[in-house]
Amino acid sequence: MASRAALSSSIVEYFEGEDFYRCGYCKNESGSRSNGMWAHSMTVQDYQDLIDRGWRRSGKYVYKPVMNQTCCPQYTIRCRSLQFQPSKSHKKVLKKMLKFLAKGEISKGNCEDEPMEPTMEDAVAGDVALINKLDIQCDLQKLKESLECEEKKGRSSKKAESHELIQSQDTEEKLGSGGPSHSIEVHAVPKPGKGADLSKPPCRKAKEIRKERKRLKLAQQSPAGGFEGVQAPREPLSLFLPKAKSSQPKSLEDLMFESLPENASHKLEVRVVRSSPPSSQFKATMLESYQVYKRYQMVIHKHPPDKPTVSQFTRFLCSSPLEAENPPNGPDCGYGSFHQQYWLDGKIIAVGVIDILPYCVSSVYLYYDPDYSFLSLGVYSALREIAFTRQLHEKTPQLSYYYMGFYIHSCPKMKYKGHYRPSDLLCPETYVWVPIEQCLPSLENSKYCRFNQDPEAVDEGRSKEPDRLQVFHKKAIMPYGVYKKQQKDPSEEAAVLQYARLVGQACSERLLLFRS
Repeated sequence: MASRAALSSSIVEYFEGEDFYRCGYCKNESGSRSNGMWAHSMTVQDYQDLIDRGWRRSGKYVYKPVMNQTCCPQYTIRCRSLQFQPSKSHKKVLKKMLKFLAKGEISKGNCEDEPMEPTMEDAVAGDVALINKLDIQCDLQKLKESLECEEKKGRSSKKAESHELIQSQDTEEKLGSGGPSHSIEVHAVPKPGKGADLSKPPCRKAKEIRKERKRLKLAQQSPAGGFEGVQAPREPLSLFLPKAKSSQPKSLEDLMFESLPENASHKLEVRVVRSSPPSSQFKATMLESYQVYKRYQMVIHKHPPDKPTVSQFTRFLCSSPLEAENPPNGPDCGYGSFHQQYWLDGKIIAVGVIDILPYCVSSVYLYYDPDYSFLSLGVYSALREIAFTRQLHEKTPQLSYYYMGFYIHSCPKMKYKGHYRPSDLLCPETYVWVPIEQCLPSLENSKYCRFNQDPEAVDEGRSKEPDRLQVFHKKAIMPYGVYKKQQKDPSEEAAVLQYARLVGQACSERLLLFRS
């Protein structure tokens, strides 16, 4: 029983943040402090709950800044994607991309406002040595080896079936020449009663309707009443008549997916490929993707040619503890870790590393070909990810937020995340979301702030019963109350209680805390 639970649960090893390290943001040599844990495996719901308590992952290492002690407090930020309206500067970036795709025009403006994250290893600089060590020593297969032997007979057929499901869920979102295609290719056949009603006509996209209006107008002007090979529209004529100008501003999708001419200079495709476990599409493009990453690190972050190694790339941007999940009521591509690849004229020019979770799309990192810096790919990719979140929401209503990682008010290069409105910051003490407009005045006066204005408010998800915390020890799962009776080291209890406080009661009862 214990072994079966372990194979389907999140397994973590916790490490206290005892020292100060070099900060990847302000470069203070001893200013950064965080707590961290190595995640051997993790469910998407557990990670969703952890990022809602201020945690964030880098590869399989999951860390939480010690907010009132670190030099650059890092506040989790999320954008309410359904209410998002692009700003004037966002619209300029979208128009710049459309002009480039349509006519090959290259903007002469500079890209000084282009957001730039630190390297993934800089963000967890003090923990890199630990991560390298753990990457070798903490192998999930070794931890589960004896458990799998016990389960092997009963799970052999089920495991094969599960593997097929994961492979069949590889997805590719093809957006053509900058226009949307919301039909993600999935090879699995939908179950009866699930999915779209094929007896009804599919929903029409705004782009298609605009094209049909144009075709109808031309057809009406033609003596023959139409063109060869163009089928008359089935919709009522009123759908295609010019509408009166609306006072409503154009939506993000209207601006992003404007029709391009037939003879457009360039073709842009955005493909979503599962990175963990790696899909066939991911494996086929990994080398090309790595080469883009290497150039990005060398040109943008000034790394020497030998530093951006394949192992570093794999460890921080490809490896993920998140288990692939494909519930029938989830997004067509499933939950888990993905690479969103930007293909321009048949080659990769940028890659957004993202996690798709029950309530959000979480941005992990972006790297791009420096030759295309003029396209402001940092801003453009964020807008694409917001649009992608909105697309996923159509199938999965509870998925509606776009998490942008950490907002660092004290670091000028990281303040750009506050420009995607409406957005909220996570209170570091009570873990409630507060609109960023209410937080900024306090952040002007102090790096570290409690955003919840109610002085009586407490962390509702705090650890109240640490003895119920789940421990994975010597092939067995047990409550911490049972485990601690077997231990003689009193110093261990302080670390376990700190872990329980940071992950909260709900996660402490679901995550399996590995103890050797």
